[in-house]
Order: sequence, then C-alpha cells, then structure tokens
Amino acid sequence: MADFKFKPVLHDHTAFIEKTKRREGFKKAYEDLEEEYVLVREMLAARSRVGLSQEAVAELMGTTKSAISRLEAAGKHAPSVTTLKKYAHAVGCHLEIRFVPEHA
Repeated sequence: MADFKFKPVLHDHTAFIEKTKRREGFKKAYEDLEEEYVLVREMLAARSRVGLSQEAVAELMGTTKSAISRLEAAGKHAPSVTTLKKYAHAVGCHLEIRFVPEHA
C-alpha cells in the first residue's frame, strides 16, 4: 500500500530569494511586486494559523478552490477590497488597509 502521509519539503524562502535576486532582471521584477508578495504571505499565514485548506476557504467564501489559488498567487490577480474582506472573514481575521507616508 502506498504511503500518503504528508511530508513537507523544507524550504528557506529568505535564502532562496537572496540567491535568486542575483539573477539578472529578477531583483527588479521581485521588487516591483513586493507589496503583492507581502499581501500573499499575510494571506497564507492567516489561512495556515486557522488550519484551513484552499477548498475550505473557497467553501466559506462561496467560490472555487481555483479562485482561491489565483487569489493567493502574487502578480496574477488584483483582488477587490470586497474579495479581500471575504477572505479575511473566512480565515477569522478582519482587513486593515492603511496609507503609510513614504517619508515622514
């Protein structure tokens, strides 16, 4: 019988990004999407804290797993505030949006 036990793959994201930023063109492309990556990391962390799968979040939001997958992919989709509020509610959070001055 096959062993279907979950075996996470160890991944040091910070080291990976630092190494990858040395590639020509990657650093600028990554920095251009930095805010989106921050948002996605926050979303994934929130979903992880409550132990929900994409399927479970989709059900709570009344959408599909593929829609949640697109929502959690940086640079692929620009979600509306309404969608972000629904996602936040589904993962037991509330949404805060702030304007932070560039220079004080």
